[in-house]
Amino acid sequence: MLNGPLLKKMILFAIPIMITSTLQQLFNAIDVAIIGQFAGPQAMAAVGSNGPIINLVVNLLVGMSIGANVVIANYIGQGRRDRVNATVHTTVLIALAGGVFFGLVGIFIAWPILNAMDSPPDVIYMATRYLRIYFAGSPLMALYNFGASILRSKGDTLRPLFCLAVAGVIKIGLNLLFVAVLHWDVTGVAVATIIANAISSSMIIWILTHETDEFRLEIKKLKFYKEHLIRIIKIGLPSGIQGMVFSLSNIFIQAAVNGFGSEAIAGSSAALNFEYFCYFVLNAFVQTTMTFTSQNYGARNMARCRKIWRLGMIMGCLATLIFNLGFFAGRVALIGLFTGVSSVATWAYIRMQHVLVFQWIANTYEISGAAMRGMGHSTLPAAITVLGTCVLRIAWIFTIFKDSGSFKMLMNIYPITWAATGVVTLIAYFIIRHKEEKEIGKYV
Repeated sequence: MLNGPLLKKMILFAIPIMITSTLQQLFNAIDVAIIGQFAGPQAMAAVGSNGPIINLVVNLLVGMSIGANVVIANYIGQGRRDRVNATVHTTVLIALAGGVFFGLVGIFIAWPILNAMDSPPDVIYMATRYLRIYFAGSPLMALYNFGASILRSKGDTLRPLFCLAVAGVIKIGLNLLFVAVLHWDVTGVAVATIIANAISSSMIIWILTHETDEFRLEIKKLKFYKEHLIRIIKIGLPSGIQGMVFSLSNIFIQAAVNGFGSEAIAGSSAALNFEYFCYFVLNAFVQTTMTFTSQNYGARNMARCRKIWRLGMIMGCLATLIFNLGFFAGRVALIGLFTGVSSVATWAYIRMQHVLVFQWIANTYEISGAAMRGMGHSTLPAAITVLGTCVLRIAWIFTIFKDSGSFKMLMNIYPITWAATGVVTLIAYFIIRHKEEKEIGKYV
């Protein structure tokens, strides 16, 4: 990451992340498709409507794992590899502690939060059961994500992909067995998810315990190393809180969708899968920009950091736009994989038209925020995103949408907030970059 041409290296780094995340979402989409085909719209709505709640907790854990990625990559760029091993052990312990804590929280808040979201009576009981089982596997999910983040910090994106692929294929088989054969409906999907997370996390831990360099994990060395813990929290916590608040705004949106009934929930959930696919394409370049920037910022090479941002922005926007338009063009066939009910499909088409085709705009704040985090500035992009994509969305729901009562008007808030947040984040990025270049120039 520190020397030579960037374009090819960034593409080779991003592609396995893109495939990993896409596979992860593909397996989640297969959950919804199987439950929709074999258990009906209500069960499909029960699984799909839990997405924002699950992300509320998952995004905090993933945000913390981003902190670990930045800290380790920065140490590599500084040539301080002696600090990497202590950071690895701190990271794994954060994953375990965070996974257990938020798993327990998720189990207890399942019913109250679904009830507060006005989940329909024909959905809420199945949704609660699914959510509680899912959160029981939180420690396993956290271990995989934090372990994958450790490996990516040194440029290894292939082995996390392999772990996920193996677990995902097994998960598909288990879904078919539990739902189509044993008729466990949402319980089957949730149990299959826990088993798959157990497999992927076990493989990641095995890899780390068999490394031969400073990335080697030894169970007896697990402890919180204060200096590294503070650095991880400083970078990761703002990112995690941003993700949580972002998901909180989506809970408000999901509550508004719930008001249109179970068919609207099912249709919106089906369309949402393709937004997730496209987001993970985008996120591959976000992770690439952040990791490359962190290493080169550690090496005090700001000219290279500038080029990394430019390449990340171009590739992220282009790749996301291609997927956005491709999914929209094939929307009839694609939504047909989830449901054969025409009224459910209609709701999905509306969401795709008003949200999916504009999703590429989100690169403007995601890529710029990643570059700032790579330079050690995590709070500012988090604050901008919270205000732009969270507070503004909630305000929209209680004003514009409340007056119109239109599903289309509810969906319009996505492109509006993406554009507004993007403009402000770009301005912040250029200011931060100028300051960092000026500061580093004093010592070069």
